[in-house]
Amino acid sequence: MEDRAIIIDTSILIDFLRSKNKNQSVLWLLKENYFCYTSSITVFELYCGAKTDIHLRDLEKLFRWINILSFDEETAKLSSQIYKELKAKNQLIEYRDIFIASIAVKFKYSLATLNTKHFNRIPNLSLLLIS
Repeated sequence: MEDRAIIIDTSILIDFLRSKNKNQSVLWLLKENYFCYTSSITVFELYCGAKTDIHLRDLEKLFRWINILSFDEETAKLSSQIYKELKAKNQLIEYRDIFIASIAVKFKYSLATLNTKHFNRIPNLSLLLIS
C-alpha cells in the first residue's frame, strides 16, 4: 500500500474529529484505501485549536494512528520557491498551506483535502479529489 500513500490535510482531520460517526468520515474511507500521513504543520494547527483536555486526548490518539512527516530544510527551500511563484502571480495563500503543500510535493504524495480552492494554485501538487 506504500505506493498508495497520501498526505491528509488539516481539514479532513478536523472533519474526522468533529464527526459523530467516525467510520463514515472521509478520513476513515481514506485510511481503508491508502497509507496515510499528515504533516507536522497540521499537527501544529490542530494543537492550536485544541481547547479542552478531551481535544488533546483525541489528538494524541489520532497521531498514534497517522504517521507524521516533518517540515525540514528541504521543505523550507521548496516552500520559498512555491511562495515566490504564487506571489509573482498575485495568488498567495496562507503560509501554513504552502508548508503542507511543500511536504506533499517533496515526497511526491497526493494531498487529500477538503480545501482545494487554495491548494489547486500550487504547481506540481497532486490533489486527491474527494467526492
